[in-house]
Amino acid sequence: MDVKIHESWKKVLKKEFDKDYFVRLVDFVKNEYQIGKVYPPPKMLFNAFDLCSFDDVKVVILGQDPYHGINQANGLSFSVNKGVSVPPSLLNIYKEMKSDIGVDNGKNGDLSGWARQGVLLLNATLTVKANQAGSHQNKGWEEFTDAAIKLISDKKDHVIFILWGAFAQKKAVLIDPIKHLVVQSAHPSPFSADRGFFGSRPFSKTNDWLTEHNLKTIDWQL
Repeated sequence: MDVKIHESWKKVLKKEFDKDYFVRLVDFVKNEYQIGKVYPPPKMLFNAFDLCSFDDVKVVILGQDPYHGINQANGLSFSVNKGVSVPPSLLNIYKEMKSDIGVDNGKNGDLSGWARQGVLLLNATLTVKANQAGSHQNKGWEEFTDAAIKLISDKKDHVIFILWGAFAQKKAVLIDPIKHLVVQSAHPSPFSADRGFFGSRPFSKTNDWLTEHNLKTIDWQL
């Protein structure tokens, strides 16, 4: 498969790439791409790790699975390709952003501009069968992405981890809360946003933390 990943991640994740579970995972994913429709496209599989280098990580926004509809998934959590309708969860993220910091990203659902500023938009599972949500869970991706989260926590300082919903919040055990800021709330999904996501102000909290630690803030405007 033709995949792209930043050299800095290749270095820090080398031990994971050499482990038996990852070798089995690669074989599984290659086969899935060969026998059916899988998202995102292979070249975008590691997009989160390509657009945001390990050295640049300031913020981690954790999702669960890639979108499983046509032309949606682009390797970044919550993000869709340009020209694709903004999904409901991202619409709610934008509503909270406008309320929190006054930024309106309209109909642009491509979050690659955030990634290039140091926002790691990481799904716990990096691939999915077309139209089959969760179809590639428990195949090894979670072990790999957990290792990435732990590496960030162990090797970096003053990172903001944004954990939306119960699934993401389970990852808090991987994060050192003394060194880092953990921002938790309900998930932005229409099924839960009214139960604590709206009003949680993750964007201003993020930039306040970065300012406090003399780091460049994120320009959330796309």
